[in-house]
Amino acid sequence: MIKVAIIGAENVGKSTLMNALIGGKISEVENLPGTTKGTIRRRFGKLKIPKSMKNPMGGADEFVLIDTAGLFDPQRELRGKVLSEEKFREIIEEIISSDIVIHMVDATVGLHRGMEKLHHMLKFRYEKPIIVVINKTDLVPRERVEELRRIIKKRLEQEAIPLSLVTYEGFNDLLKALAYYAQYV
Repeated sequence: MIKVAIIGAENVGKSTLMNALIGGKISEVENLPGTTKGTIRRRFGKLKIPKSMKNPMGGADEFVLIDTAGLFDPQRELRGKVLSEEKFREIIEEIISSDIVIHMVDATVGLHRGMEKLHHMLKFRYEKPIIVVINKTDLVPRERVEELRRIIKKRLEQEAIPLSLVTYEGFNDLLKALAYYAQYV
């Protein structure tokens, strides 16, 4: 079983992504920060990996998605409004125990400093494979998306996938990235 944690600041679209990947309403979605107050786990099923990607160990297993609460207030450097210190630590432990991390960035807000620090900790201390997604690209001009991609490339040292969960632009690219990392888990 491959555990995939979806992380990001409050109201970045984590629950909407979870629902899109599952294909149904699993996580509550509101336009209010703090709707998800902990973690929600659901089986995603098996992700078919092309034979050209399959590793000698047999390829992908069943996926479990973990929707996490918004860890940081999107406007400030503070922990999410609804999270106690204890709940924050529990969510971090859940993320650390995952196999793959999807780090979501809101195109309308940009890269959050607290999430940047968490990203580096997961990447370098815990050696987690991380997929960076710029969500809500349908709400900003294309130039803004390209600017964010450059910022993320510089500060996180990796490429980001532009994604719209309204138009589904980038959704297949995200699935390909999940399949890619799954072969190494």
